[in-house]
Amino acid sequence: MASPPTGPAAPAGLESMEGLALDTIIAKAGARPAAALACASTHLRAAVAEDAVWRSFCSRDLGLDAPLDPEDRPLPSFKDAYKVWSESFGMYPLPLVKRVKLFWSSLKSWISENFPEALRTLSKGASEAQIRSAEDDLGFKLPMPTKLLYRFCNGQLPFSKNHFENIRMAPLGIIGGYVFYDHNVNVHLSSLEQMVEETKEFKFKLEDEGVPIGANLALVASSWYHPKTFLLNCSSGELYVGTANLSAGEMMPCVPKSLVKPTNSDMPQDGLLLWLEEHLRRLQNGMIKIRPLKTSRYICLYPEASPLCSSAVTNGVKVRASAVFAPEHPHGVGRVGIYLYSYSIRLSVPEACMLGGVYFSSCQLHSRHWIIRCGDRVVSDVHGEGVIGEYPLLLPGQDEFVYESCTPLNGSSGSVEGSFTFLPGR
Repeated sequence: MASPPTGPAAPAGLESMEGLALDTIIAKAGARPAAALACASTHLRAAVAEDAVWRSFCSRDLGLDAPLDPEDRPLPSFKDAYKVWSESFGMYPLPLVKRVKLFWSSLKSWISENFPEALRTLSKGASEAQIRSAEDDLGFKLPMPTKLLYRFCNGQLPFSKNHFENIRMAPLGIIGGYVFYDHNVNVHLSSLEQMVEETKEFKFKLEDEGVPIGANLALVASSWYHPKTFLLNCSSGELYVGTANLSAGEMMPCVPKSLVKPTNSDMPQDGLLLWLEEHLRRLQNGMIKIRPLKTSRYICLYPEASPLCSSAVTNGVKVRASAVFAPEHPHGVGRVGIYLYSYSIRLSVPEACMLGGVYFSSCQLHSRHWIIRCGDRVVSDVHGEGVIGEYPLLLPGQDEFVYESCTPLNGSSGSVEGSFTFLPGR
């Protein structure tokens, strides 16, 4: 009587293969098939045990270039690393794990190089138990991409009881903000604990105002100065920003609905992940940069590069201009259809002033002229001396003179054009 087989039979062709050819086939097969092949024969078990094979799997599936665990602690081998990561994130699609891991490692790398004071505000990743607890408190599930974002980093540190520490941390939001006149916005990514607390407060206020709550909304980011709030619809995966009428439930979408795919089995993506990835791209390509703010620094959301920042040089004077939409500004409260935009103007003399073929060592702003349009209609034609009460003197090679202002529009699109008049120095 023939004895029953004791394990899966090894493919005859693979048994006769050695070296690079066998390693290449195993690597292309993937981690799970490789683990199955290891049970087929002693020869294949030895081939699959090669750490070079698991280095390939770690790189391709997880974006790992060193055998580290999810908390960046070293492990003995790439095989161990793959096992630990699979056990920790096995409930998520590996392509999504790799994508979110890449996002956080890239953002932390940028922050470490350009904004190191904000790096220590980032919390370590949350556990699955912490996420389930937060979902229980919220009363609904978070989208899978958002869960993964919090698995790698549990947002930023919340306020403490130390007033001076709060003042120091307030400008360090990784989402950033803008300042014009006395309106100061700086948005921090909320921790799970802060998300739960602020979501409950938000819902209580809406219910108290008699505003119906039809969606599973979670407050995922907010400003520590003037209120600006980002809300995630955890049913649809769409991300919104609150307007000045947020107390009445008014919100505006942040990401095109067509891009949001919260239930896609291969690569689900929600509005929060998409928005943060675009934010990172703008940081990396210099569209938005770090700017000084009194004794601190912050991520400034006024665009710094074309096409979102206009630039012109006339007679040696360089003018750069860009704008941001400020939906949370109270100017629009109770005024339907009012959109408040803030603009930033930067003035400088890169080399020298020149007028009529004569070079001057400096020039001083005298006056300005602005034409503001809403659509094709002129809504404001302004002539005035100086800017915000100042008459800056520009010298070659000095830092830009920067000022911010704002204008309301009766529509969502508009434009500003104009000119500055300078008096040449000696």
